[in-house]
Amino acid sequence: MKTDPDRFILENTSVLSPPHVPEIRLHLASEMHDLWLKTEEDLEAIGLPPPFWAFAWAGGQGLARYVLDHPETVRGKRVLDFASGSGMVAIAAAKAGAAEVLAADIDPWARTAVRLNAALNDVSVDCTTEDLIGRSVDVDVILAGDVFYDSDFARALVTWFADMAKDGCLVLVGDPGRSYRPTEHLEPLATYEVPVTRVLEDSEVKKTTVWKFL
Repeated sequence: MKTDPDRFILENTSVLSPPHVPEIRLHLASEMHDLWLKTEEDLEAIGLPPPFWAFAWAGGQGLARYVLDHPETVRGKRVLDFASGSGMVAIAAAKAGAAEVLAADIDPWARTAVRLNAALNDVSVDCTTEDLIGRSVDVDVILAGDVFYDSDFARALVTWFADMAKDGCLVLVGDPGRSYRPTEHLEPLATYEVPVTRVLEDSEVKKTTVWKFL
């Protein structure tokens, strides 16, 4: 029997506010392990992507905080939230006055999570599951939280982000010190101490920096 994504998300998450972005409410999981088991069991799909959409990651929290505190960054602009997950950063951009917001995530379940979370915050966010890496995207700002966790993925992003920046797009990334962060391409804008859960991270607080891609 096919599981309904809306029902699954609503039944296996709670409406919570990320500690560093209390203005935003999201359908979030309280325990990663429990949700992971339920995802595999209920969907009968061992190969289903991990439910990254169910957690407010440190890089995303820092980036959302920056956007809310500096609304001029996105106000009146076309914004792409890349690897959106829960849609937290996209929602922050919409709240800050972006003209258009597109949340991109290749996980189709993230698309459902973004839609539910946008409705929860009474904002409008479009969503795509297309792989946009390497493509020319007609936006003014790209926001990307917690994306430098894999070496091959990071290399592809460096090339793409550099090309977009050369075309005049503002590219901002939120990163809590992931292993493959390309610091030589980045200019720091703000640093936060973001509370996180030890289920996800190696500490209860992650020093998270918002960077401008050069």
